[in-house]
Amino acid sequence: MTQLKTQTFWNVPNTITLYRLIVFPLILYFILSHNEFLFSTFITISLITDILDGLIARAFKIQTAIGAKLDSWADTGTYVLAFIAMYVFKWGDIKQHLFPFILFAVVMIISYAVVFIKFKGLIGLHTYLFKITGYLQGAFIVILFLWDFYTWLYYIAIFCGVAACLEEIIIMLMISQPVSNVKGLYWLIKKNN
Repeated sequence: MTQLKTQTFWNVPNTITLYRLIVFPLILYFILSHNEFLFSTFITISLITDILDGLIARAFKIQTAIGAKLDSWADTGTYVLAFIAMYVFKWGDIKQHLFPFILFAVVMIISYAVVFIKFKGLIGLHTYLFKITGYLQGAFIVILFLWDFYTWLYYIAIFCGVAACLEEIIIMLMISQPVSNVKGLYWLIKKNN
């Protein structure tokens, strides 16, 4: 677990994350106007910048508490946009494999409910499993919108997401105060013993 620094807001990773938040309405507009090409372009940029902001923050040791929270909000917005876009543009592919998608959505909603009820807002756990899930689901989204629907990648991304959400729920129930960058349940249990 990392207690993040409270330092200046304006650094490169936070600025990149802020871009992801600011571009949210534009990407939503592309979805609602049925412009799949521009949606695909901008969601891909958002997913790439999601990787970059974290890498830069860790590499240069400029991780901040506000950056972790902004990143969590930007990740949530990206998920919401991806869900809406899948419904608008790719429903024919998704509806054939709907149960796992609903399972992931329900577990994810429960994880958000737990964090908001217990801590009154997002805390940015950023577990290893959720990072892996982010990469897998990001790859799935990019491949889905730029190329095609691959069933095997869909199931791997969905079930990894379910496992990551369940792990975060358990961690949030175990901790008594908000912390960021918890490696995972194994490390939390090991630290507490």
